[in-house]
Amino acid sequence: MPTDHQATPTPHRGAPRHAPGRRATPRRYLMCPPAHFQVTYSINPWMDPGKPVDLRLAQAQWEDLRDRYRALGHTVELLTPRPGLPDMVFAANGATVVDGRVLGARFAYRERHEEAAAHREWFRAEGFTEIHEPAHVNEGEGDFAVTASYLLAGRGFRSSPLSHGEAQEFLGRPVIGLDLVDPRYYHLDTALSVLDEAGDEIMYYPGAFSPGSRAVLARLFPDALIAEEADAAALGLNAVSDGLHVLLPQAATGLFDPLRERGFVPVPMDLGELLKGGGSVKCCTQELRGG
Repeated sequence: MPTDHQATPTPHRGAPRHAPGRRATPRRYLMCPPAHFQVTYSINPWMDPGKPVDLRLAQAQWEDLRDRYRALGHTVELLTPRPGLPDMVFAANGATVVDGRVLGARFAYRERHEEAAAHREWFRAEGFTEIHEPAHVNEGEGDFAVTASYLLAGRGFRSSPLSHGEAQEFLGRPVIGLDLVDPRYYHLDTALSVLDEAGDEIMYYPGAFSPGSRAVLARLFPDALIAEEADAAALGLNAVSDGLHVLLPQAATGLFDPLRERGFVPVPMDLGELLKGGGSVKCCTQELRGG
């Protein structure tokens, strides 16, 4: 595993140059209740079948996140959970939606294969007409992050580099490939979060990326909020922003003040039971852009 940390930006805690006034934009999200959530296998470093899951607590934590979105004025659509698919709660992995076009997922591990079809069926039933079943492995918004200018695309542990060209062709957005090198950050959404899609503002943890990818991020996003290791290790970058409110794991306390300094409102969430499956706020939340 690469250990060279050249091209790592110095943590930037101030407001970015030309920061706009913050405004929340109503969003439409897709979520899936954790009715069948459990950890009976391990497909990422966070999962330990030896640690029992409190399903009632997981359900309560998930409901708190859903209710918080609705209280903030967002629409939450629900995907029906299916027996035998415990990871369906991590709805972000099922597709990437841009301008109403649905790039479906193709999962790397057989344990999650059937989730992709469940998502496509939901989109068809909801009237989406441009739905692409991919030829190459991609795990939806786990490895694709949308900004106004780019489609940031992770690779290295799950999604295939071949999925990047497929996504660019279907979604019509320039794709920036980013190499993940730390297995704790197996998806892009564990190491990078979009804070303001319209303004191309992000936060990320440099240690999750290869030296070349760190250099690319520093060049494209010179004013990014740079997370420190402790907050990244709390999955603090597995966050969702509506342009003003940033919902993120409550343990990532080192991100709260830097977000406030930039005009955002951090909203701490406790999803500790779902973290046992390797996911938090963003993993539970797929955004339906233009849908």
